[in-house]
Amino acid sequence: MRHLREKIEQRKKQSLYRHRRFLESAQSTQPVINGKSFLAFCSNDYLGLANDHRIKAAFKSAVDRVGVGMGASALMLGYHASHKKLEEALAEFLGRSSAILFSSGYMANLGVLSSLLSRHDSLYQDRLNHASLIDAGRLSRAKVKRYQHCDYQDLQRLMSADQSEYKLLVTDGLFSMDGDLAPMAELVAVAASMSAEVMVDDAHGIGVLGKKGKGSLELAGLDQQQVPVLVGTFGKAFGTFGAFVAGSDELIEMIVQYSRSYIYTTAPPPAIAEATLMALNLIQTESWRREKLQLLVQRFIQGAKQLGLSGSNSVGPIQAVMLGSAEKAVEVSEALWQLGIVIPAIRPPTVPENSARLRVSISATHTEQQIDRLLDALADICKRVDNET
Repeated sequence: MRHLREKIEQRKKQSLYRHRRFLESAQSTQPVINGKSFLAFCSNDYLGLANDHRIKAAFKSAVDRVGVGMGASALMLGYHASHKKLEEALAEFLGRSSAILFSSGYMANLGVLSSLLSRHDSLYQDRLNHASLIDAGRLSRAKVKRYQHCDYQDLQRLMSADQSEYKLLVTDGLFSMDGDLAPMAELVAVAASMSAEVMVDDAHGIGVLGKKGKGSLELAGLDQQQVPVLVGTFGKAFGTFGAFVAGSDELIEMIVQYSRSYIYTTAPPPAIAEATLMALNLIQTESWRREKLQLLVQRFIQGAKQLGLSGSNSVGPIQAVMLGSAEKAVEVSEALWQLGIVIPAIRPPTVPENSARLRVSISATHTEQQIDRLLDALADICKRVDNET
């Protein structure tokens, strides 16, 4: 398989080679890797719930009562009472009529777009949407049109010439690599003027943004009528695993009837649903987590600005340190690793050419001292790397 070796070697030469690090502890801000404790800024565990004792207890209790695996798809014998309970709680929390669970955000996006779209329809996507949305759009067979990042005027230009019977606008709520917010109010207004519907993937916003943690739509003051389709995940702020789609009863019924990624896969473990129910309760009752997270985010933003580090226009826990070339991003990441700090370099094709960066993920369980340690390290390393070049 020489052609495979050649492709791998090419990635290495371009500083685009990726490798997995072996975690030997629970997810935390201070994980153990290769027998050594590190300070990590690369987890999506934004509220620090992934190793919470109450969520673990809920999971263990559920395993004793209902077992581990479901052993069947939801439409066979895999739809458990725990799944239904979580779906109802999510719908109530988010102000939606119904919700449905998926095993991952990737499968949720595949499932909802394949259910809603056909080759006669048009799909509008932000150019920086998550890979799962891009792939789901391609597989939907709809006519896909991508507008410039967060540019609702470009969206309006593209939509104005479209005569498709059904048009769907899809955007991330909080973008996963830059950490910036979609201009939701403006996007919804454009969609409404063009008789298009709106879908938002708020994987990185729900639990984190808004006074009640309901995400980017809470910040924008938008409801189910204005944004009929909402997708979220549990592997980030919730600290568990899986995903969901929330909306009208008719939307959820369409997914049950037509979504291949829902129909033809084993249902998630019910114990995960019970653990996620506990996480949802903590998100609603422990607002101090969001408040502390925001304080830490502001500390990092102010410190990075004082150091002259180039960042993104982010208000949330994802903070980009823009470095440009893949080579520079790898060099800075490796230098941080030598100091016991883990932040992998983000390079093409995950981000556009010449926009390689460090994706700094901040958690409510970080401390101010840890934020300062990272800033000090970045100041020294970036200065040295710039002098060398």
